[in-house]
Amino acid sequence: MSSATSVTEPVVFRWHQAEITAIAPVTPHVKSVRLRCGLAEQYRAGQHVDVRLTAEDGYQAQRSYSIASAPDGSGTLELMIEGLPDGEVSGWFSDCAEVGDRVELRGPIGGSFSWDGPDGGPLLLAAGGSGVVPLLAMLRRRAQGWREIPAALIYSTRTRAEAIAVAELERLAATDPGVSLHLAITREAGGRRIDAALVAAALARTGPPGKVFICGSNRFVAAASDLIVAAGVAPGLIRTERFGA
Repeated sequence: MSSATSVTEPVVFRWHQAEITAIAPVTPHVKSVRLRCGLAEQYRAGQHVDVRLTAEDGYQAQRSYSIASAPDGSGTLELMIEGLPDGEVSGWFSDCAEVGDRVELRGPIGGSFSWDGPDGGPLLLAAGGSGVVPLLAMLRRRAQGWREIPAALIYSTRTRAEAIAVAELERLAATDPGVSLHLAITREAGGRRIDAALVAAALARTGPPGKVFICGSNRFVAAASDLIVAAGVAPGLIRTERFGA
């Protein structure tokens, strides 16, 4: 259900040197990694980069990660990396990476799944698990100068402890009347999954959306897309990004 935008992606990507400037825990399994690199002011909220590691013996491993930050003039960008079992790259970031280490980045990638303030709204965002990261970047970008654009985030997560940046999202929703947060915690007592009522509550806050972005597992994206279309949103407005099973 993804649809193209007028954004033009570079035809040829080259690798850029990047230095880790900060590492901080976000959840028990996710770390924030801030990197200084030449790409830091050249991306749009929602895009992702390839990260490549090279061992001393020349062995290389790479993986793609969404960018969590919005361009801010700092010369850095932020990734939020989940330590996955047997993950070569994520495992290194989870267990070994230190401030001052150098990696390589390539991108930015994903012109159709990106947003900037002049693109307008209202924004209807739906995320499952770590799929919230590129949508967090969009909300951060909105906060830089487009607060007049209504935005609603539907965020499905297994437990509150696993919710990425939940304190920031709740603070944003509490202090910015143009933002609403609709949590669906699936594996705790009294929890729920994303459903028609949750979608209706989000749409009641935004009004008819001008942009819809959905990111998560294949199963989550399919379910969320079906619910949003059933609520009357035109399929052509919806852009999706999927990962895993």
